[in-house]
Amino acid sequence: MQTATLLFLGFIVVQRLTELFIAKRNTARLLAKGAYEVGASHYPAMVALHSAWIASLIIFGYGKTIAVGWLAVFAVLQACRIWILCSLAGRWTTRIIILEEALVVRGPFKYFAHPNYMLVVAEIIVAPMVLDLLWVTIVFTALNAAMLWVRIGVEHRALAPWREL
Repeated sequence: MQTATLLFLGFIVVQRLTELFIAKRNTARLLAKGAYEVGASHYPAMVALHSAWIASLIIFGYGKTIAVGWLAVFAVLQACRIWILCSLAGRWTTRIIILEEALVVRGPFKYFAHPNYMLVVAEIIVAPMVLDLLWVTIVFTALNAAMLWVRIGVEHRALAPWREL
C-alpha cells in the first residue's frame, strides 16, 4: 500500500501547488480590474499553517496504510472543491481580494456563506484520517479554527457593503 500512500500525498502537494498558481493568476487579474486586498498581514501565517499541515502529512504519513473509507470521504470533498472553484471561477483566490461588485451567489454560495472554508476545515480533518493521523487532525483543526476566526472576521467586515447588492 506504499504506492497508494505516495499517490495520495503527491495528489495533495500537486493540488495545493496548482491552486497557488491559479490563485496568483486570479489575484493579478482581480487587482488589474481595480480590486484590492484586505487581511494581507495574516496571509503569511495562513500559508505557514497549511505548509506545516502538508509537511506533517508527508513526514508522519509516509509509509502508513490508506484508510479506504476516509479516502472515499476525501474524494467526495474533492468533488465539492471543484464545485466551489467552478462557482467562483476567476474570483477564486487564496487571499481576501475585494472586487466592488455583487458577491457570488451561485453554486454552494447560494446555500452557505463560506463553503470554501467549510471544505478546508473538512480536508484538515479528513486527509490526516486517511493516514490514521488523529493527532494531526486535532492539532491542525485547532490552529485552523484560530486562523479562520481572524480571517472570516476580516472578510466579513470588508464584504459588508456588498452583502446587500
